[in-house]
Amino acid sequence: MRIFLSGIISGSLLGKELHDQSYRQELRQLLRRVAPQAQVLCPWDMHPDAVEYGPERARAAFLAEVEAAASSDLVVAYIPQASMGTAIEMWEASRRGVPVLAISPLTTNWTLLLLARRIFPTMGDFAAFAEAGGLKEYLRR
Repeated sequence: MRIFLSGIISGSLLGKELHDQSYRQELRQLLRRVAPQAQVLCPWDMHPDAVEYGPERARAAFLAEVEAAASSDLVVAYIPQASMGTAIEMWEASRRGVPVLAISPLTTNWTLLLLARRIFPTMGDFAAFAEAGGLKEYLRR
């Protein structure tokens, strides 16, 4: 069983600026507690220095990440604000029938409404759901 951690990295920031990535560790720890049998895939782990990649290597990395999301059993997407990369990962996963759970205050965003099976406004809301056993129905594929 594979869970893909999708989420904002650079979003709309310019240059090589990045959003705080500490949410990834928080999600990893939560998923280890509630789904210890799951393999957690994270683009940040797969390509920690991607901000330094040239166009060709960046393209290959991005396409590999999108494929990893689309071939997972579940995608958990952290989207505190719009993220084009996260949207593409969600799109491709959704197209292949992979459930997507979004953690985002953007509860009326069309992309999230159309692609996510559920939207959790806060990390706390998602954690409460996961700790109450809510992930089980999404991991039975």
